[in-house]
Amino acid sequence: QVQLVESGGGSVQAGGSLRLSCAVSRSLSGTYVGWFRQAPGKEREGVACIKPRGNTGYIDPVKGRFTISQDKSKNTLYLQMNSLKPEDTAMYYCAASGTACLSASSYMFWGQGTQVTVSS
Repeated sequence: QVQLVESGGGSVQAGGSLRLSCAVSRSLSGTYVGWFRQAPGKEREGVACIKPRGNTGYIDPVKGRFTISQDKSKNTLYLQMNSLKPEDTAMYYCAASGTACLSASSYMFWGQGTQVTVSS
């Protein structure tokens, strides 16, 4: 079993920045890890992932604004979010042990989520 705990969410104005963190209970080498989000009334969508070889993937709306990274020495995953927009408002989740980058159904372990609210 793997435990994931997100932190760093909050309320910001449009154009602001937030950095999400996800502390993981064990090493995630060799697996997909990612960030997902879910807005009220919408399906959960993949935002960004790190693939087993270290390359990354992003959905188009966040490209150039969000950056996913990990510190393997701390078993921690990050999502740096810049130039935030109201449409980025959602609950953000980190996930681990996936088999496909932005496919929520492929991930085995999930955190409890952290809320991000962006006001205009």
